[in-house]
Amino acid sequence: MFGLRFLQMSLLFPLYRCQPQSARALPIRFVEVPAVKKPGKNASPEERLAWKQKTKELNLSTRSVENIHGVRGSLDAAGAADRILLIVGDNSFCNRTHFRAEYDRTELIVRARRNLKLCRRAPLEGRRFYDSTKFTPLDVFQDHCIPWRKAKIFHGGRWRMLRYKDVTNVYWQSGAGTKPLRLLVLARIPYFVPGRKRKAYRDPAFLLTTDLRATARQLLQPYFDRWQIEVNHREEKDTLGVGQAQVRSLQSVPRQPAFAVAAYSALLLAGLIAFGPERNHNYEPLPKWRRDAKRPSCLDLLTVLRKEMVENPELLKPFGIHPDWNSLGKAAAA
Repeated sequence: MFGLRFLQMSLLFPLYRCQPQSARALPIRFVEVPAVKKPGKNASPEERLAWKQKTKELNLSTRSVENIHGVRGSLDAAGAADRILLIVGDNSFCNRTHFRAEYDRTELIVRARRNLKLCRRAPLEGRRFYDSTKFTPLDVFQDHCIPWRKAKIFHGGRWRMLRYKDVTNVYWQSGAGTKPLRLLVLARIPYFVPGRKRKAYRDPAFLLTTDLRATARQLLQPYFDRWQIEVNHREEKDTLGVGQAQVRSLQSVPRQPAFAVAAYSALLLAGLIAFGPERNHNYEPLPKWRRDAKRPSCLDLLTVLRKEMVENPELLKPFGIHPDWNSLGKAAAA
């Protein structure tokens, strides 16, 4: 049984601008990106060379760039041609394929490793473009001459002050080439461990972005909101069972999970429009150990959906569904 590899893109909704609620992520792309099958031991050198060429053309990064262009086209068709598309990614998107691609009204901000070799522009007197002096994001973090700045972001249910360092016009010679970049270094965030008096600190974060004009807060806030796509992954797998369906047709292998994710995204959007971002009286009461939950989960929305289907059986007649719990489970999954 082969594992399924998909590329997902979600749209972030900054709900904290109106009320103290965390952002929400609604999936807008869910594309299958299968790995190229490796040739066997008896394969010819031509077949191995063709396999290496396909792995360069059909990998996760190249498909990601294609989908970024597709999202840009969808935004233009939806009337958002004057808006800048900001792509927020984790460390796997910090590579040459993403940073050397040409984008239109699109910027990137991704997490970089601490030992990345960066440099400045060489003096204009010579023919050299890159300066011979190299430095890493960790060197910027440890450099006391670069001052720390502060930005206010919403994270963990409330507004917090975050320390960072901002270094612009840096170059990643082996990655982005001659494209100027911007390095954001986040200070270590303290936290308390139960049973200990002393604070513990998380590792610092290093971000690379192609946006040289936006403020640091406009870039750091979406980076912290990127965690919402992990919530999407958990609910898709645990609650909806995406990828667990046993299908017969080859075309159903990529279509069934994409359809389930599309229904999940529509369910989240309907919940926001109908009931708002908070978990209010429209949902079923929670057990005592979870009374302080502030946001509805996917399971809460599915419970409301099943309840409305039982209370309004006339809405199910055009689909030939009888309002019993067995058929409601199938209808909710569809």
